[in-house]
Amino acid sequence: MTDLKYDVAGIGNALVDVISNADDAFLAANSIEKGGMTLIDADRADALYAKMAPGVESSGGSCANTIAGLASLGGKGAFFGKVRNDQLGEVFIHDIKSLGVAFPASLAQEGAPTGRCLVVVTPDAQRSMSTFLGAAQKLGPDDIDADTIRAAAVTYMEGYLWDEPGAKDAFLKAAKIAHEAGRLVSLTLSDSFCVDRFRDEFRRLAKDEVDLLFANEAEILSLYQTDVFDDALQQVRKDCKFAALTRSEQGSVIVANGEVHVVDAAKVDKVVDTTGAGDLFAAGFLYGLTRGKDPVTCGRLGALAAAEVISHYGPRPQVSLAELAKKEGLA
Repeated sequence: MTDLKYDVAGIGNALVDVISNADDAFLAANSIEKGGMTLIDADRADALYAKMAPGVESSGGSCANTIAGLASLGGKGAFFGKVRNDQLGEVFIHDIKSLGVAFPASLAQEGAPTGRCLVVVTPDAQRSMSTFLGAAQKLGPDDIDADTIRAAAVTYMEGYLWDEPGAKDAFLKAAKIAHEAGRLVSLTLSDSFCVDRFRDEFRRLAKDEVDLLFANEAEILSLYQTDVFDDALQQVRKDCKFAALTRSEQGSVIVANGEVHVVDAAKVDKVVDTTGAGDLFAAGFLYGLTRGKDPVTCGRLGALAAAEVISHYGPRPQVSLAELAKKEGLA
């Protein structure tokens, strides 16, 4: 068996995040779906970007944010994502490598430019995303390095990738390699609108391919087509060995080998921007899991990481999560 080199190998959309403030009237005037993620084309991206107020620009993408959070906790990560050989692509690669994260995927030499996610944050801290995937959607099976997958304790994929056939094939290839090497496979459902598009496929994945499922309340309700959280919880207990379900200020519910654990949310003085909350919860949970922590401690690490990121703008931690974990006795 290949020696472990990484805690997590992530597969996701490599995007540059652009985050700015606006009110609900701005969302309505620009036909932006509040609280969700909508895919847009290059022309729409340019037009919307021109209307947005100045804000924070940084490398992002859901899975990349998780791997960045893992690194802040002291974990070792690798990330598979597709960027173009353009300015934004170089910025993305430099940024993620500066965190100590391996980036085995190759740059696209032609085609669409590096993707970007335009995030509008309203006064209630809700984030509404308009995403131009660009080069990110060209990730395919040839971009998956088998040795990296074998050397990672967990292979983690974001559900947003399921929009592209090549990315689906990349994940299924990685999942097969991971399981053959005795590693774990994890999926985050990413967005309830995403679940609506691929419900049957996600349910099959949860039962047949995924060892650890991440979802927020809206996503898990959508997956099992119910309005009752407890009904969805009972369904996921049947389908998955592990599941981590987040419920905003109500904390999280962790399923581990049929047992259910409820974990409180970490306290936050003020919620500023919920962008990246789920991504960082996954980072904390995965860090705990790969350190052999019990399910409740994994949930507390997830809550700690999520609380840090929602206390400021942007989807990446601004202080050392490792230091925060030490202060809370979780390291």
